[in-house]
Amino acid sequence: MDDLRRMAVFASVVQHGSMTGAARLLGMSPSAVSQQVRLLEREGGVTLLHRTTRKLALTEAGQRYHAQCAAMCAAADQARAELAAARDAPSGELRLSAPVGFARHVAPALGAMLSQHPSLRLRLLVDDAPIDLITARVDLAVRFGRLADSGWAARRLGALQWWLCASPGWLAQYGRPETPDALLAHGWLGFARDGGGLLLDLQGPDGDSRILRVEPRIASNNQLSIQQMCEAGLGLALMGSMDVHDALAQGRLVRLLPQWSFGTLDIWAVTPQRDAQPAKVRQAIAALHAYLVTQPGVTD
Repeated sequence: MDDLRRMAVFASVVQHGSMTGAARLLGMSPSAVSQQVRLLEREGGVTLLHRTTRKLALTEAGQRYHAQCAAMCAAADQARAELAAARDAPSGELRLSAPVGFARHVAPALGAMLSQHPSLRLRLLVDDAPIDLITARVDLAVRFGRLADSGWAARRLGALQWWLCASPGWLAQYGRPETPDALLAHGWLGFARDGGGLLLDLQGPDGDSRILRVEPRIASNNQLSIQQMCEAGLGLALMGSMDVHDALAQGRLVRLLPQWSFGTLDIWAVTPQRDAQPAKVRQAIAALHAYLVTQPGVTD
């Protein structure tokens, strides 16, 4: 490392044409700069500079050596510029991990950012099973619910509401439940989990609370498939508010007991590092947050 520092000092001397000029730029004394050059000459066994009281001149060996030192300094400058660019402007590849059901939100959330930064590329990794961010070289992961303990950094993007839904066909056949107790008479779709049953924690408009346990007839580990089966008239299901807005607006689903709260689900941006986030990650997190808070039923 000392050799590299001396090479940089030597390149600065040649660039400024004097020990004094290089010393001023480097924050060193002229004598310290001169000592660094002499050490290079002593270790290399050649003279690099002809010194007079008026000027410095490169020897033939000094010219060849300076070309390599200058190239080294230029490479270091370029490396610093690359770091600054990564810090200040999104570029390179953004590796984003998200659940299957969230994939359709990526384009509207990040589309403007990608359009504004042509040098930024997106690699979207869609999987409902959590993946290891380090192994998969993921820059940013969108996660839902309670996070497992890890050394990763997490920022809360918001929380979606759970909305109880059914298809018009199901309601035509089995009737529309008007009270929490009436839910027990209906067939259910639910997320597959250990323990089987689905625990409903309801909060009413007047402060009432009810806890119900239902047994889903159909279970899946994919929220999108649950929504599709719900639209097909196979039962009641709790759905994320921002996922079923279009289905509700188009009449494919009906929201039930809207005056009751069925709880919320936190949405997180998870990154493998806490500090020195590159611009592509910082701006992607900001874009996701700005998009999510505009979605139906999502709170900041």
